[in-house]
Amino acid sequence: MDQRNLILAIALSLVILLGYQYLFVVPQLEQEQRQQQAAEATPGAVPPSLDTLGAPTRPGIADAETPGAETPGAAIPGAAIPGTAIPGADPSGATKSRSELLAETPRVRIENSALRGSISLTAGRIDDLVLTQYRETIESDSPEIVLLSPSGDENPYFADFGWTGRDVSLPRGDTLWRANGKVLTPARPVTLTWDNGEGLRFERVYEIDENYMFTVTQRVFNDGGVAVALAPYGLISRTGTPDILGFYILHEGPLGVFNGTLEEIDYDDLRDDGPVHIKTTGGWIGITDKYWLVALVPDQDKAVETRFLHDDASGTDKYQADYLYEGLTIRPGASAESRSRLFAGAKVVSLLDDYRDAPDDGIVNFDLSVDFGWFFYLTKPLFYALSYITKVVGNFGLGILILTVGVKLVFFPLANKSYVSMAKMRKLQPEMLVLRERFKEDKQRLNQEMMALYKRDGANPAAGCLPIVVQIPVFFALYKVMFVTIEMRHAPFFGWIQDLSAQDPTSILNGFGLLPWGVPDLGVLGVISIGIWPIAMGLTMFAQQRLNPQPPDPIQAKIFLFMPIMFTFLLAQFPAGLVIYWTWNNLLSICQQWVIMRRAGAPIGRHAIQQAGPTAGQQAGQKAGQEAGQKAGQEAGQKAGQKSSHKAGQKDGQKASQKASQKAGQKDGQKDGQKDGQKAGRKAGKKTGRKARKTGTPRR
Repeated sequence: MDQRNLILAIALSLVILLGYQYLFVVPQLEQEQRQQQAAEATPGAVPPSLDTLGAPTRPGIADAETPGAETPGAAIPGAAIPGTAIPGADPSGATKSRSELLAETPRVRIENSALRGSISLTAGRIDDLVLTQYRETIESDSPEIVLLSPSGDENPYFADFGWTGRDVSLPRGDTLWRANGKVLTPARPVTLTWDNGEGLRFERVYEIDENYMFTVTQRVFNDGGVAVALAPYGLISRTGTPDILGFYILHEGPLGVFNGTLEEIDYDDLRDDGPVHIKTTGGWIGITDKYWLVALVPDQDKAVETRFLHDDASGTDKYQADYLYEGLTIRPGASAESRSRLFAGAKVVSLLDDYRDAPDDGIVNFDLSVDFGWFFYLTKPLFYALSYITKVVGNFGLGILILTVGVKLVFFPLANKSYVSMAKMRKLQPEMLVLRERFKEDKQRLNQEMMALYKRDGANPAAGCLPIVVQIPVFFALYKVMFVTIEMRHAPFFGWIQDLSAQDPTSILNGFGLLPWGVPDLGVLGVISIGIWPIAMGLTMFAQQRLNPQPPDPIQAKIFLFMPIMFTFLLAQFPAGLVIYWTWNNLLSICQQWVIMRRAGAPIGRHAIQQAGPTAGQQAGQKAGQEAGQKAGQEAGQKAGQKSSHKAGQKDGQKASQKASQKAGQKDGQKDGQKDGQKAGRKAGKKTGRKARKTGTPRR
């Protein structure tokens, strides 16, 4: 029975480890493979007639109420004219590089301390952005992060603005704008202009700050003789489903804040369920990756209609997020203006907070674009604390170590009380073994005696779980901080750890880099590829477990002994920063627990086994001997009394027999009881002593 339970426990642990690989790692690899195959099948492909899903429309302004439908007499803003080539598309089907596509159209350069890119004067859209402060890998010569790309690229991704209306010529995807400057900088805005030749002049003024925020002001001047009805819009178009991690704790895809509430929509849900329409006042709408965000920010005081769209008519997934303002009537000689913003860059927490808290034009809940999760109230303060410490010490890894000490100090009273109770449990182990031997056939009596023992010494058998339960929310919050914040990305520690947000790069499979071959790709079995820090974590967890009171049940003891091994393999897949935190936390807990147990006089290590075995045997022998002696004395007394009463069976026989029985019984009972008691005591003492030595704390 015991062996069967042990096998079941080991099998369950293996199921957990392999299930993690099967449910999370394998789907991610399969998705990446499908996306790679799709990209190879249609390199650089774009829809034959549209490079957006169409501008949003409004009844009474556009003829069609169906989102994305073409307006009779006017092409959809952002769309190419049917029968003509889309800018950047090669009619021959040959694949062009990104630099070739950018060179084909006239452009206005974008330059600031965080971005490099350009605005295409064909269509007047922002379709070229590179994040100059971030690279794809930790290598110094690694390519910079490319965020937005033009039509004709493998995966076009851009932001566009415009007007939707009825029976009027509007800017389209092939419209050529004129610019009043060649470079857009924080100090120099750029104005694009276009005249439709029918009395309407369009202006689009682009401004940029020192970071990632664009301000787009659209104006329309009616120089004709007829009033027109127009509605301004903004859209983000993305072609192709990006590579995502697919973790439940991280959202990647369409999202936004509407009427103060965050809404997150998965790519697959948008594909399966169709368009999503939401009306809101204030907030924002966009598409997020793990570290990057492209978001439209309409005027926070005006009502807008927002949409999330998907289309795969061309054989390639296309996603769009857009908003549409209320319609405006522009009379002859009058003008209209609409102001919006576009964020395109890295999700730096402090920067998002600044945009949220801007006194004049704050963006509602803009910081929620970083997925801090359900423990937001704990995760974000923990991030602030870690960021502050890092600024002081200059290293995120050291910041984690110092933060761990701070967390230990905060929970010191609770943990200290728990460790004191565990020390008492450690001292009570010999007596607990005696009780288990005495009442092994009476479980109810055993539980009663155990509870009385705990109550007598003020011990709590559940105290050992308390430190673990307390640190689970902190562990999860710190995991979120390391997993979702860009500040942790490519943050180095010391030695071989150059990215705290990635798992330990060393592996036992190549001798931690000492053997002359790389780490093989084992797929699902990659769980066995563990690094130095996960092994260190497992060793500290095992050492801490040795200080805790051992479970009285041998099966439970074996399961607990297996847990450090299971956690070693499990945490090997986690970010290195989290494993370092767990290891350091274990070391601090070991030191604290050691000191408390020494002060309490609880046996530790080899002293525990030396004291537990003989003490338990002696106590068991004494108590068992006393019980056996009493029982033997009673039985011998009864037999002697019966024999004496038969011999004295006369008139006064009852009286004489009572006296004789008492004397003989006492005498014989004492002799026999002492003999039997000593014999039973020695026997029970030896048996219990051997069991105590087997179940006691092993030599360290």
